[in-house]
Amino acid sequence: MGAITNTMPLIALLSRESGEALADQIVRAVAARIDDKVLRSGARMPSIRAFAQAHGVSPFTVVASYDRLVARGYLESRRGAGFYVRERAALVARAAPQQAARDTSADSAPMDVTWLVRNMFRQAPYQQMPGTGVLPSEWLDGAGIANALRAISRQHPGTLVNYGVPQGFLPLRLQLQEKLAALEIAAAPEQIVTTAGVTQALDMVAREFTRPGDTIFVDDPAWFLMFGSFAALGARVIGIPRLADGPDLQVLAQLAAIHQPKLYVINSVLHNPSSGSLSAAKAFQVLQLAEQHDFLVVEDDIYCDLHPGPAVQPVTRLATLDQLRRVIYLGGFSKTLAANLRVGYIATSHERAQRLADRKMLQTLTTSDIGERVVYKVLSEGAFRKHTDRIRNRLDELRSRTVRHMERIGLRVEVAPAAGMFVWVDAGRDTNVLAAQAMAQDLLLAPGSLFSPSQLPSPRMRLNIAAMQAPAVWRFLEKTLQN
Repeated sequence: MGAITNTMPLIALLSRESGEALADQIVRAVAARIDDKVLRSGARMPSIRAFAQAHGVSPFTVVASYDRLVARGYLESRRGAGFYVRERAALVARAAPQQAARDTSADSAPMDVTWLVRNMFRQAPYQQMPGTGVLPSEWLDGAGIANALRAISRQHPGTLVNYGVPQGFLPLRLQLQEKLAALEIAAAPEQIVTTAGVTQALDMVAREFTRPGDTIFVDDPAWFLMFGSFAALGARVIGIPRLADGPDLQVLAQLAAIHQPKLYVINSVLHNPSSGSLSAAKAFQVLQLAEQHDFLVVEDDIYCDLHPGPAVQPVTRLATLDQLRRVIYLGGFSKTLAANLRVGYIATSHERAQRLADRKMLQTLTTSDIGERVVYKVLSEGAFRKHTDRIRNRLDELRSRTVRHMERIGLRVEVAPAAGMFVWVDAGRDTNVLAAQAMAQDLLLAPGSLFSPSQLPSPRMRLNIAAMQAPAVWRFLEKTLQN
């Protein structure tokens, strides 16, 4: 294969605000293109000077990147001739024959929750993953996290190597007490347990308050990852139809009388995948049904900081009405601060908090004390509020324009969201088929079947407005929907 002579950038635009070193970004991006066969074995890489000019970086950065790619087996250096993509097939086959076999069968893998999550972690350009559930990394506060890490590293070395405490870093829990108070939820630090994100929080709650054979209600549609997690515990997972202003209360009442659930997991604010929120009238009635049928309500408020607040848009939280008597409140920072810090929390009654802290201790001893210290540092210094304001403003600038574009190309939006990152659209066809066609073009969509416990084919799909600004996304959707 000949040289790569194009003077256009070989990789996507580099970010100088993400907190990731430019050399790291180049290595990751080039390696991904080689793994995905975009760059073929034997192809000559651009010269150091040409690459530097095309990407606006220094030659020293390119030299460091190429050297690391050579060390990792992606490139080879030929004296006097430059750098070439290395033949990796034999090396991969020797090192991991089982992995090679799995990769061969990847195209025929079933389109289930595992398929979506696996592909969300691919090294494809973020702008080509409108089915993802996170914001672009450049939208998040990498610089603030880096500053917090530097500050923590200057503290006593013992803080970096010892265990934390099972219930969580106390200064963070005190800070969370203030955060919850702003939502009119009264919770002492002893009522708060930190977790490795909301994912662990849901798992801990389900393990502590259900037994095999018990029923757990979820919204339908809802966040897909919990379906398999609950089923693996032996629970029956039953969906409650979610309407624009909350659950279908008639169905909820009927199914509660029949199945006597132990838990009902619900997004009150910025429901995933529709970005709708619970009305006050329905919130009161959900709590009445919980009291009548004796089930706990698990309020997943992971998108809390993407909502502008009641002064701008009406909002009702179940924990605000109930004050943690029957509601277990979950929150976290993966959507607005950093997904890889894995810092979430549970707020509940004193007795349940102690039970959950004990369960956490038996499962994982503690969560990452360093991550919790980083989040505390960011929250306590006051920059987090301005950071989330910027995120909401960026989403607001995109939302109406993006929804109009969706409708022009044939996607139906029944209820346009007023906040949040998601839009729940009707494509008028089986979105499993649409997602398979998109994946063939290196685009990730999230078909509606995955958001229902039934997993039945659906014309719906979830789109992330922050992740679909690349022209390739719109070209694919417009061409496919018009056929």
